[in-house]
Amino acid sequence: MLFDSLLGMFSVDMGIDLGTCNTLVCVRGEGIVLNEPSVVAVRKGTNQVLQNGNAVGLVAKEMLGKTPGSIAAVRPLKDGVIADFDITEAMLGYFIRKVHGGRRFIRPRVVIAVPSGITAVEKRAVYGSAERAGARRVYLIQEPMAAGIGSGLPIAEARASMIVDIGGGTTEVAIMSLADISASESLRVAGDDLDEAIMAHMKRTYNMQIGPQTAEQIKIQIGSASPLDEELSMEVRGRDMISGLPRKTIVTSQEIREALREPVSQILDAVTHTLERCEPELAADLVDNGIHLCGGGALLRGLDKVMADGTGLEVRVVDDPLSCVARGTSVYLENLHEWRKTMETDDGNP
Repeated sequence: MLFDSLLGMFSVDMGIDLGTCNTLVCVRGEGIVLNEPSVVAVRKGTNQVLQNGNAVGLVAKEMLGKTPGSIAAVRPLKDGVIADFDITEAMLGYFIRKVHGGRRFIRPRVVIAVPSGITAVEKRAVYGSAERAGARRVYLIQEPMAAGIGSGLPIAEARASMIVDIGGGTTEVAIMSLADISASESLRVAGDDLDEAIMAHMKRTYNMQIGPQTAEQIKIQIGSASPLDEELSMEVRGRDMISGLPRKTIVTSQEIREALREPVSQILDAVTHTLERCEPELAADLVDNGIHLCGGGALLRGLDKVMADGTGLEVRVVDDPLSCVARGTSVYLENLHEWRKTMETDDGNP
C-alpha cells in the first residue's frame, strides 16, 4: 500500500472515455491530452502487440484492412464494452504510459465512462483491465452522466436535462435530475451501424465492396439525416464484387441518406421511448430545456432537425460533442468527494 501511495504521488490522475471507435484521455488543468483510435495491431493468433507494444491507436488504425496474413488490426471493444480483455489491457496500459511520458512505474487514479446498460460482468471486465493496466484506483461513471457534466448541464438540480450521446458502438439516451438518471435507454446502434449501412448500400447498389474506413469517410463527407440545401457527391473507390478488380464510382448524399434511414430511425425510436417513460414534471421541464446531442454521431448533418421534428422539442448539439464525455470524467475526478456524496457511483475499490 505504501509503495502504491508513493507511485501515486508521481502519477497524473485521468478521466478516460473508453470508446468503441476512439479513446480520449482528459487530465485536470490540461484538458484532452490524448485522442486516439481504439485499435491495436497484434500478431495473428496471439495477443502480442507489435512494435514492442507500441502498435496502438493511430499507428494501428493505419493498418486496418491493410494487414498481411500474419498481422491483425483489432478493435478490442464491441458495442461499447470489452470484447477482448488482454488486448484492452494492453491498449489502456499504452495510453496511460503515453500520458505519463512513457514512464512505466505509475499508479494513477482513473475514472472511466461506461455505457449505462452494461452488465455487472462487463463492469468487472473494465475494472480488471484498468487495474492490470496500472490504475491504482478505478471509478466508473455512466456515459450519459459524464456527458451531462462535460456539457455543463445542470444535472444536479431538480430539473430535467436530456442527453443523447451517439458514439461508435452505443447510443446513450438519458433524462437526468438530482445527479441521477430518471429514464434511460442504451441502444447498441450507433456510428458503426451507420458505416455498416453505407457498406451494405454500396454492395447492394453498385456491387462494390468497401472497407469501414471508406464508409466512415463517405458518412463524414456527404452523409446526412435530412435533405441538404445543396446536395453533395463524392468519388468512391473499392473492389468490384463481380470482376474482383479495383474500380471507382460516384455516390450522392441523397442515396447515402436513404441508406442511413434505418439506423437513424432506430436512434429516434430510442429517444421517443425514453421520453414516453419520463415523469410528467420532468417532461414539462424538457419543453424549455430541450434535448442535447453529443458524441461523433451528433455531427451527422441534419440529425438535430430530424430529432426535433420527431419529438417536437428543441434539439441542440453541445459544444465540442466529441470530447464532452472525457471532459465530464475529468470534472468528476476533480470533484470526486462532492460528486460521490450526491451521485450513485461505481467504485472498484470499496
